[in-house]
Amino acid sequence: MIFSKTIKKISSILTAGIFGISIVFSSVSIETVEAAKAKTQAEAELDEYYSSHSLKELNTTPEGQRVLYNYMREHYGVNTDSNKNARLKNMMSQLSNAVAKIDPTINDLPYVYFVNNDKSFNAFCSFSHVMSVNSGAFDLVANDDELAAIVGHEMGHGQKEHTYKSNKKTQQKVLWANIAGAVIGGGQFVNILGNILLNQSVVHSNKRYEKEADTLAFDYIVNTNYNPGACAAIWQRVIEKFETTGEQNTLELFFTPSDHPNHLARRDKYAKRLFEYSGNHVDVKDGMLIVNGKNFITPAPTSNMSSIERSYFVLGNLSAAYHNGQDKNNATVSNGTVYLGNQAIITPVSGDESAQSICDKLNSIK
Repeated sequence: MIFSKTIKKISSILTAGIFGISIVFSSVSIETVEAAKAKTQAEAELDEYYSSHSLKELNTTPEGQRVLYNYMREHYGVNTDSNKNARLKNMMSQLSNAVAKIDPTINDLPYVYFVNNDKSFNAFCSFSHVMSVNSGAFDLVANDDELAAIVGHEMGHGQKEHTYKSNKKTQQKVLWANIAGAVIGGGQFVNILGNILLNQSVVHSNKRYEKEADTLAFDYIVNTNYNPGACAAIWQRVIEKFETTGEQNTLELFFTPSDHPNHLARRDKYAKRLFEYSGNHVDVKDGMLIVNGKNFITPAPTSNMSSIERSYFVLGNLSAAYHNGQDKNNATVSNGTVYLGNQAIITPVSGDESAQSICDKLNSIK
């Protein structure tokens, strides 16, 4: 796991006595026979790759991706649930096509992905476009639209190489600190670099990276069949879980408050993006949908979604309708669903006004 170029540089510095210590590395792979025997095939393959390639090569080449993908699958475990894997496959297909419209460099190294066995809510994009979603994430969100917003966020990190940039800085700091303290040997290099490589959360401690990934997630989602309102809706769900149940541990690192911009601010930023996307026609305030400055409706809650969370989905539909010029058509009702042109807006549930009443109200203010 030792980077040859880094080791050579370190060896020359130490030999020159800059740190006043006498450690000299005579080999790039100092390991005991017992440790080598204990290695799994994926670990051994990654060690061998590390011995002759740079971190950049690991992050940008198909071979580096293959080695890391195998290692990540072994380390985190692979969930074989056919439903979850099919959902993730569809999600990655739609989002990859959307990313390609904005950033064609994705085609240089298409994403590889898997569902892991962790039951908490989390997803991550590691080096070299290796993506993984916790199995628990499929159970803790309302629908795939919200999960796609999270995956899109992680792909934003991937496209901008945030994980690579963050870990590169961490790697340098940790290595130099340990060398200066004269407490490191070949085997410890392996452990330190391995732990850094597996630290997916380091990217989320940078608020600038988080904001950039949030922006990109929306840009990707509007180029898919997913509801763009899900970007705001997922944050409303997070706010409700934290404030009403305190289930911070349930949502794991992705939503840790100390590591991320304010949840409310992120939700409202997405709501503003939806307002702008609609051409400044539709907005929401405390769950009340507003069309052309006039109150429209407040959606009723469902068994798994609050009124406010649901309002962001209706806002997403309205925003898409206006963005695509469907407001030039009348609102209609078909099979219990209200449409504006060919864009579905809302399917009333218990507690909502009737579909016809909503349709008539929309026609009067659209």
